[in-house]
Amino acid sequence: MEPSTTGAIVDALTKAIVEHRLQPGSKLAEQKLADHFGVSRTLVRQALFQLSQNRLIRLEPARGAFVAAPTVDEARQVFAVRRMLEAEMTRAFVRESTPARIKALRDHVSQEKDAVSGGSARRRNELLGDFHVRMAELMGNEVLAQMLGELVSRCALITLMYQSSTAAEHSHDEHADIVKALAARDEERAVRLMTEHLEHVEAELTFDRKVPTNDISLALS
Repeated sequence: MEPSTTGAIVDALTKAIVEHRLQPGSKLAEQKLADHFGVSRTLVRQALFQLSQNRLIRLEPARGAFVAAPTVDEARQVFAVRRMLEAEMTRAFVRESTPARIKALRDHVSQEKDAVSGGSARRRNELLGDFHVRMAELMGNEVLAQMLGELVSRCALITLMYQSSTAAEHSHDEHADIVKALAARDEERAVRLMTEHLEHVEAELTFDRKVPTNDISLALS
């Protein structure tokens, strides 16, 4: 394969983690990654350090790098931060709403519906997470979009570890209701629906679930 930049390695590993192809606890062997990407271990090390900054992996002295396995407390903290952040984002979205922004969100929800009814689990999870980031992007707030993207990535790990039987259909229906409230410029209803939606996702997590690890070469193939 063609040599990769550090950024490309970060993107590929992030995608594998967020799309649930690399599971929590998986060991990320430097040499295996270097061989897979056709690069030096130095580049791999730089990529792993960046991922550790985003809390997607943990680096352990003398043991190496592992896909992060968020604790129950961390999971609850991540959802608490998202509720605070996204409630205010929803208020701002209503106040700055335009027909073009509403149409873009409706198009996104339509794609979600197709993915939930017949698409792959990977595509479905990606779209359901991206809904929240898409709102920030449509507002033109790159900092918020980046912060939410990192939080959504951490949530992908959390839902992989702790989510009970698929709640994807509920999430899609709630996204559709949020868009209706945004289109109606009903600020209080939109904020309430967003907060309840995040509460529902958290409430559906099962914190005593055990998750098997996955093999890195299979995940990246």
